[in-house]
Amino acid sequence: MGRYLKNGRSSRDIVPVGVKAIIDRERTHRGATWDEVGDGARVALRAIVSPDGAKRGYRRWVITRLAQYFDSPELARLARSDLYWDRVVSVEPVGERETYDLHIEGDHNFLANDLVVHNSHASSFALLAYASAYLKVHHPAAFYAALLNNQPMGFYHPATIVKDAQRHGLRILPVDVTRSQWLCAIEPDGRGGHAVRLGLRYVRGLREAAARAIVRAREARPFTSIHDLARRAGLARSELATLAAVGALAPLGRTRRASLWEAALQDPGELFAPPRASGSPLAEMTEGERLVADYAGTGVTLGRHPMAMRRAELRRRGVLSARELAGAENETRVRVAGSVIVRQRPGTAKGFVFLSLEDETGIANVIVTP
Repeated sequence: MGRYLKNGRSSRDIVPVGVKAIIDRERTHRGATWDEVGDGARVALRAIVSPDGAKRGYRRWVITRLAQYFDSPELARLARSDLYWDRVVSVEPVGERETYDLHIEGDHNFLANDLVVHNSHASSFALLAYASAYLKVHHPAAFYAALLNNQPMGFYHPATIVKDAQRHGLRILPVDVTRSQWLCAIEPDGRGGHAVRLGLRYVRGLREAAARAIVRAREARPFTSIHDLARRAGLARSELATLAAVGALAPLGRTRRASLWEAALQDPGELFAPPRASGSPLAEMTEGERLVADYAGTGVTLGRHPMAMRRAELRRRGVLSARELAGAENETRVRVAGSVIVRQRPGTAKGFVFLSLEDETGIANVIVTP
């Protein structure tokens, strides 16, 4: 926006001179002379019309007063608009390069983050969308593994990516100290296809050096116990506890709570017998507790979506799932619920907020009006 002076008048920002056609139309409709318009709007005549036709535009405060005088919503919108107009001082040629010219009916440009963008800008997005869709359909394991290995990417959270993969039939395997690499990797799914194994990088608080030490140690020889793992990989107690909480120690023959109990026991050292596995006195985790542990320890869960646990109650309250919403009749009042996975409030959206709600069936888009 232009810089405003203390009297509220803009020092640079002007509404283009083309607005004069709207002003003239309003004046003609009212049957007023230019002098009457100037007096009624409390604006000097020279601020409205230029005798020599050299006028470049109108200050916003002028348009505001004219909008009030004519009671014109159209002029009021122009006065309040968050668009900034400025004069092009010069155009310098920088050479030629190949581009795409995509034509559509109506305007052939649009605004993106306050910049005027030509439709050729859409070509790069179209190519990216096509390539992504092709990989997702024909090479889903590689597609999702690449997405998970390149987080954060700034839009969808890994938890959403995992659930999308599961809804599309791809098997996601849990973090496993006997199989996981540092990065997510592709493995056979046991059904003639491929699955994605979550990498140790998703265990929060686990150092990369410690994770790579786990891989090197197991390549030398298999782990015989939780304490053998901790000793040979040089794990801190907190790292071992997190691995236990997220179920990554399950292949060593322990449930989550049993692994936590054993990880808390004092390691007697390599020369002595390992602690006697007399069983954990702790109750095993419930489904809800496993869900909380998954999100706390890795940020993702391979179990049921949180909304699935409340679906029966939501259904009694008349709340539709994302899949059911797609089949609802147009212009009917509905109730939806889900985890807010994306929240956008663009500066040019005039107060509108765009939400994406995720449940166990998919994603619903919501527009919140100001």
